[in-house]
Amino acid sequence: MSTTEPPREDLGAPQPVPVFRGSQAACLEYALVLEALEIPYERVESDGAWLLVVASPLAQAAADELTRYAAEPAVRREAPAPFVPFAGSAIGAAAYAFVLILVAYCAGIELFAVDWLSLGALESKAGAAGEWWRAVTALTLHLDQEHLLGNLLFGIGIGVLAGRMFGPGCAWLAILLSGAAANFVDMLVSPLGHRAVGASTAVFAALGLLAGFGWGERRGLRDRRFYRWAPLFAGVCLLALLGAGTEHVDVLGHLLGFMTGTAVGWIFARVGFPRSRSAAFQLTMGAIAVALLGGAWLLALRHAG
Repeated sequence: MSTTEPPREDLGAPQPVPVFRGSQAACLEYALVLEALEIPYERVESDGAWLLVVASPLAQAAADELTRYAAEPAVRREAPAPFVPFAGSAIGAAAYAFVLILVAYCAGIELFAVDWLSLGALESKAGAAGEWWRAVTALTLHLDQEHLLGNLLFGIGIGVLAGRMFGPGCAWLAILLSGAAANFVDMLVSPLGHRAVGASTAVFAALGLLAGFGWGERRGLRDRRFYRWAPLFAGVCLLALLGAGTEHVDVLGHLLGFMTGTAVGWIFARVGFPRSRSAAFQLTMGAIAVALLGGAWLLALRHAG
């Protein structure tokens, strides 16, 4: 809402009042304060300086806000350092694809002569909390090839982005835990008899992880409101576009996955995690994720029959 034209007479007062005078850069900075407060203003060049002018009824309020802003400690952030992606994101995505294909194969041949879908699917029933491992195993099961292929393609794409942002081990452990937490809640709150399988809850957790991190990173910036909320807004749009579908789609699971992922991403942004680029750290995080998956399936297979 800025211009270099003379102030117009439609600001609500016959004579607009200047509330700031300075360089062009300073004028742009202080204009953001007024814009954040939704105070209409005009930006005018006069005698080599730049002015911010507002309607006279708003002049006192605008001047007070700009004075408070100028008196604040120097908390302006320096320009962020160029982002350096983590290495190994393709390895993490390949491991994700391997796990889904391996479980699909085992389920298809009914390895150990058991019905893997029955053992590992998410089920809302009495005592569901006691079979917590289903929240994990359900993430690796799919109903058919189309279901599997969709989650492979989408999961690999967004998993690579998450791996570049957080490192492959840390990213996939966060995705797995977020997806499992969402599944566990879904299992407890859904109507009795509800069953669900698929990696899509974890995929939407990965989307939320990125959206929440971007949102948390921008929350402290003196930036236009739209830019601060843009990552979260983009994530919600993708959730609405891809997370809903036919009556057989577990929309609640997708929503819970996105919400848990967003919360984890926001926490990562606020605490500056992960701090280490050590390969050993990433391997440890990845090993924990593999151990959690393997342990969940071992528990499921022990309850066969």
